Amino acid sequence: MKVRYFAWMKRTVGVPEEDVAPPAEVATVGDLVVWLRHRSPGHAEALAEGAAFGAAVDQRTATFDVKLAGVREVAFFPPFTGG
Repeated sequence: MKVRYFAWMKRTVGVPEEDVAPPAEVATVGDLVVWLRHRSPGHAEALAEGAAFGAAVDQRTATFDVKLAGVREVAFFPPFTGG
C-alpha cells in the first residue's frame, strides 16, 4: 500500500510518500501507525503517541480503527482549520 505524508509530517519523515508491505497483524490504521513508528526516527517523531494528526484511507477521512484490508492508500496529515 502507499502511505502519504503531508505538511510538517512529510519533512519529519523525510519522504512525501512510500510503498509499504506491513505484516498481516497490522489490521487497522492504528496498527499501521504503531508499525510505521519503527521505520526511522523521523517516523517515530511524526507519528508519536499523543501527537495530533489525522488519517485518510483511499482519500476519505478515517478513524484509526478503520480496517486496512483491500486499502490502496493511507495518508497522514496534521490538524487543519477552515475559514
